Amino acid sequence: MQLAPLLPILYRLLQPRFTNCLWSGDENSRAIALTFDDGPHPQYTPEVLAVLDRYQIKASFFWLGACVNRSTDIAKAVCDRGHWIGLHGYDHRSFPLLSPMELRQSLEKTQAAIYSACNLLPEQVTDVRPPNGLFTPQTLKFLLQWNYRPVMWSVVPVDWTRPGVTTVAQRVFSQVQNGSIIVLHDGAYGGQDVAATIEILIPQLLQQGYKFVTIDTFYQQGKINNS
Repeated sequence: MQLAPLLPILYRLLQPRFTNCLWSGDENSRAIALTFDDGPHPQYTPEVLAVLDRYQIKASFFWLGACVNRSTDIAKAVCDRGHWIGLHGYDHRSFPLLSPMELRQSLEKTQAAIYSACNLLPEQVTDVRPPNGLFTPQTLKFLLQWNYRPVMWSVVPVDWTRPGVTTVAQRVFSQVQNGSIIVLHDGAYGGQDVAATIEILIPQLLQQGYKFVTIDTFYQQGKINNS
């Protein structure tokens, strides 16, 4: 898979051009954020929770509304543990392919699903990561206009292609730095390996002196100005 080596370069190109997105946290802090897309999944998400519980790590989950509706008990289990919840659209359709009305409905339907499962109010779930990381300046304009907080990434090990747990871990170790936002997947693509992957990543990153925080912590640091 030739995409993996290109993503850090793409990150460096895009990040300065779209400063209203959260791409990373404070480069002067050893804090990093572990994030998971495409869930919740009835098998893979509980496996992730078990590892996070063992290390007492808080992570951030960007959910698909359709998956929340299919696995409400799993969604509640994630929320009950105090993990941070964000939006990934209702059904993983790329945001630039949606009309403004479809985009807004996709996000609001996902918020409604999360409210039903977790009793989190819509205004408590406003962080949005676009599926496939795809957005346009117009997409970003709408998200900010509707008071959502766009969240991107700085470490993408392309785990959804299942290159192997060791390969994914090595890609993370080669890219991680202060303030990194790491993207993994606990959904249908890549979720099979995610628990084994974080079982490798977490202890080694802790040993390197990193501490795990949520996406909200990075926002609270005041690094992003969405005005």
